[in-house]
Amino acid sequence: MQRKFTIKIIVTISITLVFILLFKIFNVYNIVQKQFYKQEYSEHVNKYAEINDIDPMWIYAIIKVESNFNKDATSASGAKGLMQLMDSTAIEIAKHLNLENFESDMLYEPEINIMLGARYFDELLTKYNENYYLAIAAYNGGIGNVDNWISKGIINSDGSNIENIPYKETNMYVRKTVTAYKVYVELYKM
Repeated sequence: MQRKFTIKIIVTISITLVFILLFKIFNVYNIVQKQFYKQEYSEHVNKYAEINDIDPMWIYAIIKVESNFNKDATSASGAKGLMQLMDSTAIEIAKHLNLENFESDMLYEPEINIMLGARYFDELLTKYNENYYLAIAAYNGGIGNVDNWISKGIINSDGSNIENIPYKETNMYVRKTVTAYKVYVELYKM
């Protein structure tokens, strides 16, 4: 009788320790992942996500892929700031928002960049009937290219075959952004 009782206690303790270990491993995994998938500038991201009725995790995903949260980032093509906006796009969006005295160097200011980037992404979502895949493709590859690919049947207007994007950079950009979005949802929407 004593032996059965001892074995039960050992099994119970072992199972408990395994669960504790798994919990700690999972918790450490989340902590480590959150170092790579930051939520910097959350006050601006949340504010402009709400104003534009966008899931903030998409904005974080775009920032992660575009600049990896480097507010001073400038691409070879001249895109600036966290959400990597081109001057021409930023100027157009600033006009829509009646943002007076806008200058392109203001794109290095996190709030301005996120305000304009979130609005631009919202406009893309509206244009593509809330299809995030097409909006993400247009954010990187341009509206003209996405419209051309749709009109030629290269990609469907519902985004169901988005993997057919012919530009390697845009194709990879969509994949990276969607993956980043899924990681953000997994880490922060528990």
